[in-house]
Amino acid sequence: MRANTLSLPARLTLTPRRATPDDLRAVLGLLAETARWLDSLGVRQWPAEGFPAGRIEPLIGAGAMYVLDDDAVTGALAATMALDGHADPEFWLPADRPADALYVHKLAVSRAHAGEGLGEALLAWAALRAGTLGRRLLRLDCAKDNARLQAYYRDAGFRHVRTVDLPHRASGALFERRASGVPAPRAAAGPLLQRAAEHGPAHRGSLTTTIATRS
Repeated sequence: MRANTLSLPARLTLTPRRATPDDLRAVLGLLAETARWLDSLGVRQWPAEGFPAGRIEPLIGAGAMYVLDDDAVTGALAATMALDGHADPEFWLPADRPADALYVHKLAVSRAHAGEGLGEALLAWAALRAGTLGRRLLRLDCAKDNARLQAYYRDAGFRHVRTVDLPHRASGALFERRASGVPAPRAAAGPLLQRAAEHGPAHRGSLTTTIATRS
């Protein structure tokens, strides 16, 4: 695993939490922001204007959508990600043992926090979560013609499994990494992302991944 301490603005709340129905608007806004940015780069993996509420509400209702708060007062989000056991049947075959993995979907980081390591931290968190739940692997799919994004996932510890080239799907590059960690004792449950000691409000904190998970 890459270094697990990341430089972040001190104002961030560093504990991923499950999204609630009250977060729907903010989640949709962040996904739309990310979709427009991807579209500007020529990446067509997501709808150019983001996802309709009907695609995201079920994920929130199922407890599969997670958010990382930026400003608890305004409701702004620094990042969001869906994590569940749903293996896209067009991509993952029975021989892949889909039930052995958790799957990352709709990972988005606010452009205001680009380059701060939030995406890598959330992927590390997801790998810990998968291990805690007894899954061997963490998987995802991404745009099959986006070499830059694929390199990003390789740098985050994923290996390329194969590329499924379906004419009606922009995605299709399949990646997986081993889950990490072991189930933590219930008494140790707490934030997965914790801030290290800070030296004042104007300084940047640091993000540290731990084995403990929050339900």
